[in-house]
Amino acid sequence: MKELDRLDRKILRALQVEGRLSNIELAEKVSLSPTATAERVRRLTRDGYILGYMAVLSPQKLGRNLLVFVEVKLDRTTPDIFDVFAAAVKRSEDVMECHMVAGGFDYLVKARVAGMEAYRQFLSEVILSLPGVRETHTYAVMEEIKTASHLPV
Repeated sequence: MKELDRLDRKILRALQVEGRLSNIELAEKVSLSPTATAERVRRLTRDGYILGYMAVLSPQKLGRNLLVFVEVKLDRTTPDIFDVFAAAVKRSEDVMECHMVAGGFDYLVKARVAGMEAYRQFLSEVILSLPGVRETHTYAVMEEIKTASHLPV
């Protein structure tokens, strides 16, 4: 894999800000020809630097007003329990992120739901219904200070 140069980094930064740039617009931003820009974007995609493109949606407009973080502690940490938990979380449309963590609990789940009633249903039907879940701690977000998916390039 080729190491990233200054132009590759400019392309990645520009696409993180606006993934809908046409190749011509991107070429202008990075001061390259459209052909060279397209080839670099193909290479960056092929090499796994660019994983895809998506629209950022408004949770409020879509009725997903409540953001919660849930710490999940399991009563036993065996591969089969991990697999069952991971499969259930992947099926839930409410879960935005789930991370196995080291520390005082096993998983950190980020979920978006309509409100507290929807959260209670999510907690009982998705999280607490799983075998091996011993304890949860929930943190309801009162205000989102910073939400970003951009990586430093």
